[in-house]
Amino acid sequence: MSAAEQPPGFTPTGTIAQAGDRRRVVFATVVGTTVEWYDFFIYASAAGLVFGELFFAPAGPGVGTLLSFLTVGISFLFRPFGAFLAGHLGDKYGRRLVLMLTLILMGVATALIGLLPTYAAIGVAAPILLILLRVVQGISAGGEWGGAVLMAVEHAPRSKRGLFGASPQIGVPLGLLLASGTMALMAVIAPGDAFLEWGWRIPFLLSVVLILIGYYVRRSVEESPVFVEIADRKEQTRMPIIQLFRKHLLLVLIAALVFAGNNAVGYMTTGGYIQNYATNPEGPIGLERGPVLWAVAGSAVTWLLSTWFAGWLSDRIGRRTTYLIGWVLQLGGVFALFPLVNTGEVGLLFLGLAVLTIGLGFTYGPQAALYSELFPASIRFSGVSISYAIGAILGGAFAPSIATALVDATGTTMSVTWYLAGMTLLGLVASLLLRDRSGIPLGPDHEAEQAKSPIYGLSKA
Repeated sequence: MSAAEQPPGFTPTGTIAQAGDRRRVVFATVVGTTVEWYDFFIYASAAGLVFGELFFAPAGPGVGTLLSFLTVGISFLFRPFGAFLAGHLGDKYGRRLVLMLTLILMGVATALIGLLPTYAAIGVAAPILLILLRVVQGISAGGEWGGAVLMAVEHAPRSKRGLFGASPQIGVPLGLLLASGTMALMAVIAPGDAFLEWGWRIPFLLSVVLILIGYYVRRSVEESPVFVEIADRKEQTRMPIIQLFRKHLLLVLIAALVFAGNNAVGYMTTGGYIQNYATNPEGPIGLERGPVLWAVAGSAVTWLLSTWFAGWLSDRIGRRTTYLIGWVLQLGGVFALFPLVNTGEVGLLFLGLAVLTIGLGFTYGPQAALYSELFPASIRFSGVSISYAIGAILGGAFAPSIATALVDATGTTMSVTWYLAGMTLLGLVASLLLRDRSGIPLGPDHEAEQAKSPIYGLSKA
């Protein structure tokens, strides 16, 4: 494309020139992903607090909680379908379209969960409907992340991709903060039985307002400049997913393992496990629901800050080095978590979560830039979305259920610590297998360079 043919505001490197446009992209990405993950995490929080009793009561307290956590994991099995669908649409029709669709899909499913009758009202139909709506959430989450990441990174200046890419990443701790804070507030407004009867529903119904805000903000953002250039040249890949698996299957799997190492540990809070473990009246701690939720909300702030800082740092020392630091910090956080939680002191519980989230931020903040720099432009949406979805299945999908089963089988949380440590080491090994490609050109003019293998031991040609 000649300079005369370029859309207004584009630079030769394929980024938006105006700082105001860049800020609008970052703001829209943060708002959209925060709303999306609020919806996703409000379910996980409710699963740890009330769904076992409301939707799986006949199974008994222990099994009911396990079944409730399994519904959290089931949605992950449908993330690849959402990723496949979104990747195909995103590589053919653009990133922006997919982001609008996923936002609406997630919001509708979340609001409907807030209106669901319980098992006591309609019997077995209640958990069936709950699972179906969770599946819809999973499909939406599978398609959301890739679009948000590419809108941020492909708009970014080359030297600030890590920082820009951190904007969709902080939507996760912001979503957790909003979800936990809203649940904690409702625990105050509707304590005890009132929370079970109607208090838990309000955060789900609030999703309607948040979705309208997110939709309005996202409408104001232009399409990714990389995709615009591909579309102008009419070079969209006809079957991007087939091309991805034919040429980059091993890369997809390694990238998925990088995320799995982070995601399994992160789902101790985002999946509702710590909330349930700390508040279970029949468990070893038996804390009040409200203080635990506020502690989780506070840890979301430390997670947000470390995620943002790690994205910024990766622009200076590289994605790979930032990750390696992060895995060491995360491993330390894993071994500190349960000794602090098991004290039964809310302050120390918060400290354990805060220490853990520092490592989580370092292994999450650079991910958007890392993934975007791994895959060629023509199949990038499919590559980042599917790698992310597979990593979510291998990591966080059933982490709360595995943790619950391990404690039931061994009687100690040390078994969970070793499980999380193993997942952290798996992520470390996967990171060591990848070359650092920080700053590689992302536009379609450099497709040949992008297609070279970033995996150590494979030919770069």
